Amino acid sequence: MKYSISTLLSLGAIVIFLISSCKNNKPNADLSSLNLLRGELQLCGNGEFGDVNFSESCSYETRETFNLAISLLHSFEYIEAEKAFAKVIDKDPECAMAYWGVAMSIYHGLWAPPEKSVLEKGVKLIAIAEKLPKSKKSKQYLDAIGAFYKNWESADDQSRKLAYAQKMKDMYEENSEDTEVAVFYALALRASAVASDKTYSKQREAGQILEDLFRKEPNHPGIAHYIIHSYDYPELAKLGLNTARRYADIAPNSAHAQHMPSHIFTRLGLWDESIGTNLNSAESAICYAESVSPGAHWDEEVHAMGYLVYAYLQTGNNKLAYQQYEYLKSFKEIFPPNFKIAYTAAAIPARIAVENKNWEEAGTLELPRIAGLEWQKFPWQKSLLHFARALGNIHTNNLEFVHKDLNFLRSFEKELIIVDDTYKANQVAIQIKTIEAWIKLKKGNNEEAITLMTTAAEMESLTSKHPVTPGEILPADELLADMLLALNKPQEALAAYELNLVRRPNRFNGLYGAAIAAKQSGNMKKSAIYFEALLKLTEKIDSDRKEIKVAKAFLEQNTI
Repeated sequence: MKYSISTLLSLGAIVIFLISSCKNNKPNADLSSLNLLRGELQLCGNGEFGDVNFSESCSYETRETFNLAISLLHSFEYIEAEKAFAKVIDKDPECAMAYWGVAMSIYHGLWAPPEKSVLEKGVKLIAIAEKLPKSKKSKQYLDAIGAFYKNWESADDQSRKLAYAQKMKDMYEENSEDTEVAVFYALALRASAVASDKTYSKQREAGQILEDLFRKEPNHPGIAHYIIHSYDYPELAKLGLNTARRYADIAPNSAHAQHMPSHIFTRLGLWDESIGTNLNSAESAICYAESVSPGAHWDEEVHAMGYLVYAYLQTGNNKLAYQQYEYLKSFKEIFPPNFKIAYTAAAIPARIAVENKNWEEAGTLELPRIAGLEWQKFPWQKSLLHFARALGNIHTNNLEFVHKDLNFLRSFEKELIIVDDTYKANQVAIQIKTIEAWIKLKKGNNEEAITLMTTAAEMESLTSKHPVTPGEILPADELLADMLLALNKPQEALAAYELNLVRRPNRFNGLYGAAIAAKQSGNMKKSAIYFEALLKLTEKIDSDRKEIKVAKAFLEQNTI
């Protein structure tokens, strides 16, 4: 068959057009707008992050990198996980699951709702992946996380979490034999739970799925990690203890994996174990920061410090608690300047002051100045310090300053209500109710004070703590007990202290308060039990806490 030159030229133009069109459909055309994190992976130690074999990875050449990315993702090493997925994309730009991996690396379902820029990035990632060839299972993964990102402008964060969890449930029911599907479903299920649900039905379901998997795959980082998150509640913590003691060994080079067991240790009052695992976490985080940004401090180090200070205070170790605070104040640069750093920066000085009942120090607290941290973005975190300051000024009779701090707390609550952050708004509401109660007590309105403080304790009992915190600045149960003791109601105070100790075992002030309340109730045997528990808690520490001297003196005079 012969063609004229004009016909051949026309055919050539069509071919060029088609080739050009195909190129324009390639994902590379859209990659520049994604701002993917790139660079050499910064993995401290031997790069041990557990064993993962993800069946939906793409080319054989990228399988090892893809599995590493999944392992990093399972230990919430989000930055390096995204970089690893970006490496896969650069080698195999048509790997749809690599775009899913980045979308998962920026989805922090157990933490704060993502910012607008993150949501927009997620939408772009899903849009690119949808154009690429993919297996049925890959499409299910993408459709699931797409349910979280795509309608972010019209649906709130919780609704989108529920939509994602439902898609993962559908996928799990069809692929229940697939470990990774089950693990990601369990995480989505746990992330969709609301703090006010005290039945913990979703957490229990997620935990059961993961426990069944853990028996088959004991070196999988995600299984161990998400079991801990599922059982990070006073009523469930014992279920996670064995796993907590295993997780750090599964992923020894992950700062978050080293820290995470302390969530369970804190719930059970195992302070020495909490201190050990957080020291390891901080060391790993420092190693990472030195590789990424020498001289700066990573949020995982700061997060570990918050748990360290809490544990030190429960063992009466003021020296090391203050040492962490002085170290924090020396920070010149942090990354990223997020809610975790803001929380710890406010909580550390507040805790040290009020746990020691150093009311003068509490009444003069100021927010630490840390470069890059914009405090106006963190009303809940700021409330911690104003709450502690208000308590300090109540006890030092500076009621004028108390009302100033109370007004700050009310303004923070309004800010959080406006942005529909109901959990944090409720946390501030508990603080407000507590301060109002103690103002009433200071003014002699005792019954109103007890009523308000009881309400605050009930409010706190109906909600769970946020994963960022090892516990409240001061538990409302404990503050109610303190108030009852101050009003010479030792038996009622003892009941409140004991309830507090059930919910928060081995708290220093809880044990001491229970011992004093029992003594004032005439129950010397029970008082001795609590004083002995306090001394056992602090036996390894050369502490200057006066409560320890009181305990020793009582036990010397009362051999029960």
